[in-house]
Amino acid sequence: QVQLVESGGGLVRAGGSVRLSCTASGSIFSLNAMGWYRQAPGKEREMVADITSSDTTRYADSAKGRFTISRDNAKSTVYLQMNKLKPEDTAVYYCNAETTVESSEEERGYRFLELWGQGTLVTVSS
Repeated sequence: QVQLVESGGGLVRAGGSVRLSCTASGSIFSLNAMGWYRQAPGKEREMVADITSSDTTRYADSAKGRFTISRDNAKSTVYLQMNKLKPEDTAVYYCNAETTVESSEEERGYRFLELWGQGTLVTVSS
């Protein structure tokens, strides 16, 4: 069984900070790109930040200068440090990972699999 588990969400005042964590577990051969997405009430899910296996990062315009994504490969964990939070940052934040997992039906012994966490709620009050 493979899965992603997020933690760190909660209630925070505008201008405050939150650090989200996402840890992958199970029979995962490799973690490639990982990222954070969010979905606010009445809005579609959007990419917030992602990071490649070589630590190249991308950010949504709304996150630039305030959020920082990082990863610890030894712990199979990706983080999102969120500073200077605004009420419009209120959303359920989902962790995403591109992985390879075991596959007996493939000659190479693995297949690509995209994983999603269950989400963690961040609420920013004014």
